[in-house]
Amino acid sequence: MRSRFYRAPSPTAVELRKIAGNPCEGIKHLYNNDRSEIIWTDSDIAHIKKTCSAEIANAIDLAGHSGLRLSDLVRLSWSHVGADAIVLTTGKSKHRREAIIPLYDALRDVLARIPKRATTILTSSRLRPWTADGFGSSFNKAKINAGLAERDLHFNDLRGTAATKFYVAGFSMREIAETLAWEEESPSRRSSAAMSVGRPPSRLGSRSSERSKNERILQNRRQNRLSNFS
Repeated sequence: MRSRFYRAPSPTAVELRKIAGNPCEGIKHLYNNDRSEIIWTDSDIAHIKKTCSAEIANAIDLAGHSGLRLSDLVRLSWSHVGADAIVLTTGKSKHRREAIIPLYDALRDVLARIPKRATTILTSSRLRPWTADGFGSSFNKAKINAGLAERDLHFNDLRGTAATKFYVAGFSMREIAETLAWEEESPSRRSSAAMSVGRPPSRLGSRSSERSKNERILQNRRQNRLSNFS
């Protein structure tokens, strides 16, 4: 049976670089140093994965498909993975905002190939949860070993890679902002995101654990877009 959803052609590396800045356009940046146009392409990722450890490769894949920051990735637990989405309060927002990443096929595949060694999804070669500093040190060594030391690519630039995937899949600016928990302190963005899932703006502490019907519909739409894009 033919899908009723449009399946966009896979973009080339050049095309991805051209649109890399679009997902962040119109969204307030969290940092003064704007790196929104810097992303890891598929070829960049394939290159570093030739020489890095499986643990580093898992972190790269998870970051590139989820858009989570390193500080949130290292504490991401299997318990944060629900039936429809990964839901995690973000450390940058002092846990006032949630990242809500729909579980599309490619992200499910990434999670499926990561061995469950601890309560956290990512672990070091010693089978222990990473610290942000520990991972950062190992990642920098992996960049050097791959001959990428001179390239201006940071681990958190994988957020832009994920945002670009979402943009190409058809996400609106508002949907990308909510998915990645962009713009920490913006009442207008918070209200806009809340309206999109059919609930009033609220602090996370009062949010019901049960997703509303409208929110599930929205998550399904995002999953369909990403599945067709993947």
